[in-house]
Amino acid sequence: MKLTRRHFVEQSMIAGAIAALARGGAEVHAEETAVKAVSPNEKIRVAVIGVNGQGGAHIGEWMKTPEVDLVAICDCDPAAYKKHESKFKGMAHPPRYEQDVRKLLEDKSIDAVSIATPNHWHAVMAVWAMQAGKDVYVEKPCSHNVHEGRVITQWARKLGRMCQMGVQSRSMTGMRATLDFVHSGKIGPVKVAKAICYRKRDSIGMVDTPAPIPEGMNFDLWAGPASNVVPVRKRLHYDWHWVFETGNGDLGNQNPHELDKARWGLRQQQLPNKVVSIGGRLGYVDNGDVYNNQVTIYQWDDAIAISDVRGLPIKTPVTFGLKGTKPFTGACNIWYGTDGYVVGPNYTSGVAFDYDGKELGKWEGGNYQAHFGNFVKAIQSRNYKDLHLDIEDGHLSSALAHLGNVSVRTGKAVAEGTRPELLSDNKYVLDTFETFEAHLKENNVDFNATKLYLGQELTIDPKTELSTSEEANKLFTREYRKGFELPEIA
Repeated sequence: MKLTRRHFVEQSMIAGAIAALARGGAEVHAEETAVKAVSPNEKIRVAVIGVNGQGGAHIGEWMKTPEVDLVAICDCDPAAYKKHESKFKGMAHPPRYEQDVRKLLEDKSIDAVSIATPNHWHAVMAVWAMQAGKDVYVEKPCSHNVHEGRVITQWARKLGRMCQMGVQSRSMTGMRATLDFVHSGKIGPVKVAKAICYRKRDSIGMVDTPAPIPEGMNFDLWAGPASNVVPVRKRLHYDWHWVFETGNGDLGNQNPHELDKARWGLRQQQLPNKVVSIGGRLGYVDNGDVYNNQVTIYQWDDAIAISDVRGLPIKTPVTFGLKGTKPFTGACNIWYGTDGYVVGPNYTSGVAFDYDGKELGKWEGGNYQAHFGNFVKAIQSRNYKDLHLDIEDGHLSSALAHLGNVSVRTGKAVAEGTRPELLSDNKYVLDTFETFEAHLKENNVDFNATKLYLGQELTIDPKTELSTSEEANKLFTREYRKGFELPEIA
């Protein structure tokens, strides 16, 4: 296969770095493996991996990015590729299809990949791609567990690769202006943030038979790091979100977007010292095992964040007593200052108020394309600091979701109305639980049929990114199936 000079330089440097790691010798630092900047006139050859859902949006964005040639589509289910084929009509060189990601990554002509597979594949695939000399755009959460995010970050630094997580609001002009205001001091110090996800999620149903496998799909590749056992549920695709083997629930599906913005506003660049979560799969019985309603509290030395996930219908408007703002719906954020607050109602805008309800400022603007464009610019500069959501930030925001799930998974069933002790007298925590409990009551949740779980309060060492609980630490990683292990840096 014909290689450009840039590919030759990059592959030589990466091969040397990996060889040094394999020998177990001295550490190879990012600057030692830095690769040559890409000329603005040189097309970046991109492949999309996983196109049955969010990957379809990736296809569209790459096709309208002038600096990029979309050269390949990879999915273990050929039907996922076929549903996008009509988009490629008229292209002089339509992207080729590849079923096996391992074969795709052998193609040295590919510069970068964007990953939109089920969550359990994100980290292994991202590391494999970087080892193969490719830059990586990976959907949220970038990891399936806490440890994976740190490992991806380590490999990105070792190999000098650009690795960005797909939380698009980081590149929206309206959201960036909103966060500039949050950081400006004009509403005083901001020490509290709420990450809200009020999205109705229906039951996935209850069956006692394995999910049907689409014709031509390679289930072994779909399972990857997970067990090679077809899950028991009505459908295989999409519902993987609601099973811990492959997904992370809405705390790890939607709320990495909102948790990232919360942490961004609070300027927190490490994991919190304390985490506790409470919730359950409440209101229906089905084949899912993740939580559809869940409140998680995060405490740093000088700040707190609250994640509020509600998957049943919102019947009573929720404002938390704030003047000026509209009721909270969908996915949104609140940043509380001493003299006012800011609301981010979506990915592209924000509005600030004082506590009397007077509007202090409003910002909007941006599009989905901007985050992909930012990734391209970093590929060209070869400077990870140019990324709006470098993988280390992606790891920290993803890990917040994982910590909440670990807390509940190591907790115990409790009675309706039970609350965690952490920050139990904090007014922002109190107003969250008052409305959360009212939400469950108005949806007539039967706590005998669907249990509420109070999670273990986790104490975290931000330096080691481990807790003081051995039981919890076991869930900071996972067992990987042979042939799909997560490559570790010694």
